[in-house]
Amino acid sequence: MTTAFKIVGGFILLLLVVGALIVTIVPRFLDRVYYRGPASDHFDGARFFNPDGDADTRQIQPAGTGGSRLGFFWRYFTGSDGRPAWPKSITIAPIAPPARVDGERMVVTWVGHATVLVQTQGLNILTDPVWARNAGPLGTGPRRVAEPGIALDTLPKIDLVLVSHNHYDHLDKATLQRLWQRDRPRIVTSLGNDSVIGQTGADAVALDWGQRIAIKPGVAVTVTRSHHWGSRWFTDRNRALWSGFVVTLPGGNLFFAGDSGMGDGQWPAEAAALGPIRLALIPIGAFRFVPGQMESGSHFGPVDAVEVHRRLGATRSIPIHWGTFRLSFEAYDTPPKMLEAAMRCTGQSGFAPIAIGQPADVAAYAKPTAVAPMPREALLHCLDTPQVRAMR
Repeated sequence: MTTAFKIVGGFILLLLVVGALIVTIVPRFLDRVYYRGPASDHFDGARFFNPDGDADTRQIQPAGTGGSRLGFFWRYFTGSDGRPAWPKSITIAPIAPPARVDGERMVVTWVGHATVLVQTQGLNILTDPVWARNAGPLGTGPRRVAEPGIALDTLPKIDLVLVSHNHYDHLDKATLQRLWQRDRPRIVTSLGNDSVIGQTGADAVALDWGQRIAIKPGVAVTVTRSHHWGSRWFTDRNRALWSGFVVTLPGGNLFFAGDSGMGDGQWPAEAAALGPIRLALIPIGAFRFVPGQMESGSHFGPVDAVEVHRRLGATRSIPIHWGTFRLSFEAYDTPPKMLEAAMRCTGQSGFAPIAIGQPADVAAYAKPTAVAPMPREALLHCLDTPQVRAMR
């Protein structure tokens, strides 16, 4: 056998060995086990699932369009999906929030995406804190178009952090590490995410849906059901749970939806059953993955968000999860414009955006005027106007 053949043969053998190692080692390396516990109606002993069904969370595009998740991401990252252009940057005019807000007064500041500072009862509460420039692993992923509404260095001391799930646009380890080192806040999350957060050196309390933890007299956090999924790698899907939160407060509760599709639509009533909701933080963006789409299984859009607002019975709702990271097909300002139109169609009030970085007072809880539910098809018919059809 010639030297050349020996070299080629050795190279082929090396490739075979490397290939075998990739098949046997890499998937296990990527497949993190974040949680171990007994099986339940949403945990099979290895992975979590939505008890109202998971078919829609595995599919980005509407049924019947023939589009795959892989195909969507290929077109997204190559810019070949015909999506409308987003601005490269958004000018914001931040105003420093107060250091503390005592008593039943409540002040809310939208930092961007799902990150919101809520101040009341002497507590500074922060939801899904992400100050990263990109929402993805190793500095990749969608780039922020709006700077955070509060610089991390000037953020008031944080007492309570709520982390809904482990997607990169909701769980940013670098941000959590800095917050932990600076403030040692109480971090509350859902099952398994404490493992990811713990990689930063921070401690987190991980609870299952329906479980509750007291924060101080009169204030507690309950983890609530949502319809979503979780993953930080390729093969660790649904190893950690996703959730919303109700913070029980003397002057009316705070509800943070995290990230959710509509699912069976019963979870807003489950949250409302924990007490009157003074402020709800409801996602409205990343719902359009093909032209004309009004919702995806993992994210509802304004059409369903207005029904979530109604079912929660919230005095005030603020739309989040839009206008910061480009995650889907819709234009930058389509979510709030469509929300405004949907609110007009349903005859509701109290659900409108606030500007990034500008603190807003939240009025005392008042039971909203009852509004009859509008069937989804009727709402879509009401929205079938030239103005809404022109929204991409």
